Amino acid sequence: MAVFRWGQSWDPFRDLEREVDRLLQGVHLTLHGVRPGRRFPQVNLLESEYCYVLTAEIPGVDPRQIEVTTASGYLTIKGNRTPPEEAREDSFRRQERFHGPWQRTIQLPERVDEDQMKADYSAGVLRVTLPKAPSSLPRQIAVNEGP
Repeated sequence: MAVFRWGQSWDPFRDLEREVDRLLQGVHLTLHGVRPGRRFPQVNLLESEYCYVLTAEIPGVDPRQIEVTTASGYLTIKGNRTPPEEAREDSFRRQERFHGPWQRTIQLPERVDEDQMKADYSAGVLRVTLPKAPSSLPRQIAVNEGP
């Protein structure tokens, strides 16, 4: 019997998703793309006065397999996660982490200085620093007296 607790919202779609997950636990299939709302990789985009910092969680990806590009106000991260060497497709009892190529494109709020972009990868987290373009930075305009 379901219990409703005060202070928690009732979301029938979340309940449905939980029930489908429960029913599919015994099925040994990978169902990529079943949940379009969950995008990979998960990202955070932070803004400071002079730059944006994007962090993306991409554990198990070789840094040589990561490509970061920016064009026309969009940042694109591409990569490929290879399966473990010892794993055969028919040996999985449960598979929640997919393998294969992936891509994520994010629209940036303002122009960035593409020449000063840098990306670092450590402990499964990609960190991309995107300095704001000088034309997009706020600047003080002097007010003159008289005509």
